[in-house]
This record gives sequence, structure tokens and C-alpha cells, in this order.
Amino acid sequence: MTEYRNEWKYICTEVDLELIRRRLGVLMKLDQNQRGRECYHIRSLYFDDAADNCFHANEEGLDYRKKFRLRIYNRSDEKIALEIKYKIHGFTKKESCSLSRKQCRILMDGGMPACYTDSPRPLKQLCLAIKTARMHPVAIVEYERTAFTAPAGNVRVTLDRNIAGSRYTARFLDETVPLLPVMEQGKHILEVKYDEVLPSYIAAALNMGRLEQTAFSKYCTCRLRLKNM
Repeated sequence: MTEYRNEWKYICTEVDLELIRRRLGVLMKLDQNQRGRECYHIRSLYFDDAADNCFHANEEGLDYRKKFRLRIYNRSDEKIALEIKYKIHGFTKKESCSLSRKQCRILMDGGMPACYTDSPRPLKQLCLAIKTARMHPVAIVEYERTAFTAPAGNVRVTLDRNIAGSRYTARFLDETVPLLPVMEQGKHILEVKYDEVLPSYIAAALNMGRLEQTAFSKYCTCRLRLKNM
């Protein structure tokens, strides 16, 4: 199981993000998911229980919380991941496993796939939450990501643009889904993840002199925007 990591988030302008992208381009490696692209596409299907406890835990800033989501890349169902993201004392951890298209579609439809004693832990955890708390799909979150990595500190810096949400959860595996932008035009998200220490040369490259840390949640922001449609 992955250890807990630091995770810092910042709201940035397009100018900030482009300057950071250029700085990091000579200091860090592009994530392998990009495969020569300028960026890659992420689509996540988030789950919540009957009382929206995942949403409220984030909104209230509870010290311990977790979220369940399905994730695909570049609008392809070739690789489908089930992820559980934990947060405690400001640190994050992620567990994941692969799903088949059949398992994914059962979950998209609000059902529960078969789960056995030797099933991956994330799937067993989600099935338990479905049984006990009526966990079900509630929203799609979609965006474009440019990601940089560095071995020192196990650093990962992501630049997330054009964040949008959809309530059409049954269309998660479609090539396109109806989407609603959730941020002010020209505003994007910078995320910085690392183990214990952020190398000084990366910290210097990220120092814009005007960025403020935020508790921004793509999931919660999308849920709020979709509720207010």
C-alpha cells in the first residue's frame, strides 16, 4: 500500500501555468502517460453514499476522509482503474486496482460486481460501502493534465486545465459526455505531490510570488456547480 504523501494545491492563471510548465520542462521529466502529447485527458466517475457524506466531509474539512472513483485516460476504456483516495492530517494516499469493462458498467448502473475473498482490496472496500452505505455514482469530473515527475522526493507536479463536470454518470465510458465548466475562465489547478521533502530547485521553479495554497476539490467543486445549474 502506498505511503501517505504531501499534496499541495494552488489556483493559477493560464500565464502562471504556462510559465511553470516552461520552467519544469528543463528540470523534470514528463509523465509517461503523455506519450509525446502536450497533455493527456482524465475522466473520473465519483461515488458518494445516500447522505453525501464524502461531499460533506470534504466541505467541512474533516481530518480523515476518503473518496471512491473510477478513472480512464484519453477517453479510452482500454484501462479502467478503481481508486480510493484517503486524506488524513493533510497527507494523502491512493489505493487502486484494475477493473474489467463488465465490472465498470455494473458500477456505472448502480449495481455491485461480484466480489470474492481474493478480489483486490479497493473492490472489496467499494462493495462493502455499496452494501452498508448505498454508495453509488454521482458525478463525472473531466480535465486535461500535464504532469512532471522527479525521482528526488518522488515528486509529481500536475497542471490541470479545463476542469468540467457532468451528472450523466451512465455515459462514463462514452467517447464524449455533456460537460459543464466549473471554474472561472482562465483559471486552472496546480498540484504538487511529494514524499517527505520537496527539492529546493523544484520549489524555486514553482515560486511565482503570488500563488496561495487552497483546499480545492475537483469533486466538490463539480458537485456544487452541477447542483446550482
